[in-house]
Amino acid sequence: MSLKIKHLNGDTTFLLTFSPAEQRPPSHQYGYPPGTFSVLVDPWLSGPSSMWHPKFLLSKHTVPSCITNLSHIPEPNVVLVSQDKPDHCHEPTLRQLDPTSSLTNVLAVPGAARKIRGMKHFDPSRVHALPAYSSKDDDSIIRFYIPPLSPGGAAGEATIAYVPAKMDVSGLHNALGITYRPPTAAPSTPPVQHSPKPEFRYSNFSSPYAYHQMRNMPPTPPESPPQRPRSLSNSTGPSTLSTASSSSSIPLSHTTSATSTPSYSHIFQPSHSPTHSTSSTKTSSHFPRPAKTLSLIYSPHGLAYAPHIQAYATSHLIAQAALPLTALIHGFDRVENPWYMGGNVNAGLPCGVQIAKHLMARTWIGAHDEDKENSGLSVLKVKIRKFGIGEVRDMVRREWCGGGNGCDVRVLECGEEVVMKS
Repeated sequence: MSLKIKHLNGDTTFLLTFSPAEQRPPSHQYGYPPGTFSVLVDPWLSGPSSMWHPKFLLSKHTVPSCITNLSHIPEPNVVLVSQDKPDHCHEPTLRQLDPTSSLTNVLAVPGAARKIRGMKHFDPSRVHALPAYSSKDDDSIIRFYIPPLSPGGAAGEATIAYVPAKMDVSGLHNALGITYRPPTAAPSTPPVQHSPKPEFRYSNFSSPYAYHQMRNMPPTPPESPPQRPRSLSNSTGPSTLSTASSSSSIPLSHTTSATSTPSYSHIFQPSHSPTHSTSSTKTSSHFPRPAKTLSLIYSPHGLAYAPHIQAYATSHLIAQAALPLTALIHGFDRVENPWYMGGNVNAGLPCGVQIAKHLMARTWIGAHDEDKENSGLSVLKVKIRKFGIGEVRDMVRREWCGGGNGCDVRVLECGEEVVMKS
């Protein structure tokens, strides 16, 4: 299976495409091969972005987007909007989406969902406010049922969760978590000839038929047992990461010795705690190996690992067998306003490196760091600490569990894409 991340503008608009290992011809109806799950994140292609009034904040791209209209990409399964601010929730760009589409659902943080419904462009039944994630509430996870690739195959599932910061006056700091478990085909059976769309699952919206199918899905893989941490240095293995502009490939799977098995138990530790000692570890011979699951965290303004993302990781990502984290999309630069203007705008490198470290992110892609043309009262006293990619890589090497360089840090130029295969 694979995850392709394409950067559509110079800032923080991405197209995410999750695909199963078994590739089949694209459907003429939906434009993607069967089993694919696609997510368009924070679309803003062109034109200004103004908050409240141009005299307060007016932003313009300095890098042209790689497409001029959203009709130039296949219809996504999900449009994911992380903020109600116009550089994330950009009305002119959102209006480029087909309002009659039966494929696309719009999932947005509550403030953005209200704005999008107020546009009166989309069918209201296809615009959903994301509930805040809670480990005690199964309905706080949005689930998509992905039909099997052939009769007798196993269904897949994609999940989306919204993890907001608590007591965040600015309302900027959150994380969106996505997981993808691919569907499979039964051995020696003919493939499904059509490409059924992934089916939206949320108990408040689902049809009885959808709920019946959900009950008959394979059970979620069991929680990963506490084991010895996986070595991240000297990586080898079949999983690769490749870019469209380069033929080089970088290992993503990390081999271990016969007595060393993967562990995520360190994510239960506070950020200052040392890695678990091997004396407290258990062997994994009793536990079934869970199915592989791809995982991604998108946090353009940053969110503290503890306690917010830590709670999501220890409850949901481990239960989904979704660690190490496949990809982190998070800004590098730190942006500060005076406290009376909301304080921190982008948490940047210091925050991102903790997420990458604790979740053993295989790759970290920069986001929301475009040098935009900004004007207005809100930017008069803003302070920006820019971090080059070399500084980010150095910090990751210093902070990484075990001292290895297990995280590939990248900046994707506008139009560039990276493909992670497992």
